[in-house]
Amino acid sequence: MRFNNEEKMDEEYDIAIIGAGPGGYVAAIRAAQLKKKVLLVEKDKLGGTCTNLGCIPTKFLLQQTKKFIEAKTNKNLEGPLNEIKCNWKKIQVEKKQTVEQLVKGIDFLLKRNGVDIIRGEASLCDGNKIVIQGKKEEKEIKVKKIILATGSRPAELPFLKRDGDKIINSTDALDLIGIPRRLLVIGAGAIGLEIGTIFQRLGTEVAILEILPQILPGSDLEICNRLERVLKRKGMIIYTRMKIKEVVKNKNQVFLKGLCLKDNTVFEFGADKVLLAVGRIPATEICKNNSMRFLFDKAGFVKVDAGLETNIPGIFAIGDLIGGKLLAHKAYHEGIIAVENAFGANKSASYRALPQAVFTEPEFSSVGLTEQEAKKKNGKVKKGVFPLQANGRALTMGSQEGMIKVIADEDKRIVGAHILAPNASELIPEMTMAVEKKLVLQDIASLIHIHPTLSEALKEAAMNAENKAIHTLS
Repeated sequence: MRFNNEEKMDEEYDIAIIGAGPGGYVAAIRAAQLKKKVLLVEKDKLGGTCTNLGCIPTKFLLQQTKKFIEAKTNKNLEGPLNEIKCNWKKIQVEKKQTVEQLVKGIDFLLKRNGVDIIRGEASLCDGNKIVIQGKKEEKEIKVKKIILATGSRPAELPFLKRDGDKIINSTDALDLIGIPRRLLVIGAGAIGLEIGTIFQRLGTEVAILEILPQILPGSDLEICNRLERVLKRKGMIIYTRMKIKEVVKNKNQVFLKGLCLKDNTVFEFGADKVLLAVGRIPATEICKNNSMRFLFDKAGFVKVDAGLETNIPGIFAIGDLIGGKLLAHKAYHEGIIAVENAFGANKSASYRALPQAVFTEPEFSSVGLTEQEAKKKNGKVKKGVFPLQANGRALTMGSQEGMIKVIADEDKRIVGAHILAPNASELIPEMTMAVEKKLVLQDIASLIHIHPTLSEALKEAAMNAENKAIHTLS
């Protein structure tokens, strides 16, 4: 891209941020708030993967298909419900409009805060310089500090790579023109379950294959087992401990062959399309300068210290580039810490109370330790569980399949919480605060919660951990 009058660059900046995803653009705004001269470099679109290709378009499609399936399955409606159709083409148009609106908002915020935005490919030079490459020219800029926020991309398997037709990744899946008749999803993480949910609601036969023993690997086992049962009742096919060994494609279908590790039996599945949802890999190209030797971990992520600084002084890294849980809100948090540390603060990034959510139906959200992790770390734990069958609001919503689980240590301090419920992502902040501030069970149990709400189940679960629950047997 050629630099033009709309993309003004000075010769020197206090800080340059490479990558305008969630971590990068937040870091740029925070640096501007600190009265610094800020350059933000992005080779593609503002907002990064989350806004353009991930979080936002996925949640839009989940919301639209949820409305569709609720209308079709509502027993109290009359008329030819089988004639209700989902206008996929119109939904895709509105999805694009929603994304564009958010991107424009990010652009507005950056410019109003005085951030210079350059669209081009950045590379690092020795010392305090970066080079920005356009299509027809390049520019060398002096900078005092640098934050790398280049994000990640979908991973592939050695023997199974994206072709954009029959073998697709999450980006392809969200932009499909037609609805596949059969979809095989490799990976039962958040991406696989969410995209699988979208197409299952639209009538696609969805089968999910996971090599590990449970869906959402690393999450609380009891909650995940319940979510798996719920998803299966809704029509999703889920197999765990499935090792894929071979892929065969013909004109119309793709076939996956492999071994079921549970009983060493051979399997074969066929589908119109296969979705690769096997995780993401860091976009580390900017760190490959031979004269600037960054440190990487075994998975290829950039190593940083507690303050998010790399082994090269003055260069920080944040977001998916440094690994851990690849979450947009983690990148937001790290962007602010990195900027403040770059200009004299001494803050550490803490992930003890890092919440996460999966937007299936019901939603799953969690924070802190799982029951298994808590027992391993603390020995004995106090566990409080409350089923949504006993929650009035859940019953009025027809969504009583979930449960709330609160984990505390022997001193009754809350160390983890796991929620399977409608809008679980909106319920988890209360428990995130509890884990972050080291609240005890009574702190939650003694709060007055509005009735009737799903949030009452948080109170009841905390009470249940001490055998004091009112609306269920302790």
